[in-house]
Amino acid sequence: MADHNNPHRHCAFEGCCGARRSGSVRLIDARMPELARCLTLFQFVQAVTGGPVARIDQAGSYAQPSLRGEAFVVRPGSIALRIDADGIDTAVVARDGDTDSVTLRLLDAAGRTVHQGRLLSEGDRLLAGLAPTVHAGARAAVASASPEVPAWENGDQLTQLDAVLTDGGRARRTAFHRYRGGEHRPIEVDVVSLVLDHVCSVGLPIGVAVFAPAAMQACAGRVHVTDRTVGGRVFAALAESSVEFDLAAVRSCHLVRSAAAHGPTSALELDDEDGRCVAMITQFGMVGEDVHGAWEDLAASLPDA
Repeated sequence: MADHNNPHRHCAFEGCCGARRSGSVRLIDARMPELARCLTLFQFVQAVTGGPVARIDQAGSYAQPSLRGEAFVVRPGSIALRIDADGIDTAVVARDGDTDSVTLRLLDAAGRTVHQGRLLSEGDRLLAGLAPTVHAGARAAVASASPEVPAWENGDQLTQLDAVLTDGGRARRTAFHRYRGGEHRPIEVDVVSLVLDHVCSVGLPIGVAVFAPAAMQACAGRVHVTDRTVGGRVFAALAESSVEFDLAAVRSCHLVRSAAAHGPTSALELDDEDGRCVAMITQFGMVGEDVHGAWEDLAASLPDA
């Protein structure tokens, strides 16, 4: 029999709700720019985005988060987060009473955690207590307005990223025959681990973006080490980040070229079994002509699926 006097009976925050374990949970403003001001307060964060197929785990401080349609920069030492404001329903600060750890979580309308940042310093944990609290339902009353995004069919690299951020890229993938902005071709999934091993061995920097519903986190730099398990999980440490891919759960991989800072730039896009793009491996922004040229030569050498 349902307990209608229980205020947590409809709680969507499984695993972080104070009703389920010792601790506390507070709703904070999930709208931009209020959310951005909150995130950039914290100096020592372990930020995680992704799901069972792809995941990025990064230590650092948040750069100014961006919305779809805005400029996007990946800088060393900063956590680059891009969000679809229409898809972020709730922001939660959860304190575990047993360990005193504090985690900020962004959730979609289904209650899924799309991004989380664990606060690593006592100073940041104290700052989290100053974040303004909002009442349930306040997020839906006034939504953040995302800038208009150009059509992906003729768009540059950033437009392709935003097309994935909107719906996982499923609409884009099913209509890829309309893509006039660059080349695209399927390649073998196992090529991904070989690419990571190669760039690690030659010291070629790369950029990696990992997607969750309504959120994308990206990093860039040299790959320090790679590893692969018998089950097909691939790990890579680059810059201040670690990325993980479950290649056994990747349904397809495409090489897509789109306009970027140095001209046409290739990206390896990994799709899950539902047709959603979960990760991209590419070059972001101004990386140097030699780096861009070496990356494009590597991409051109990859065999078709």
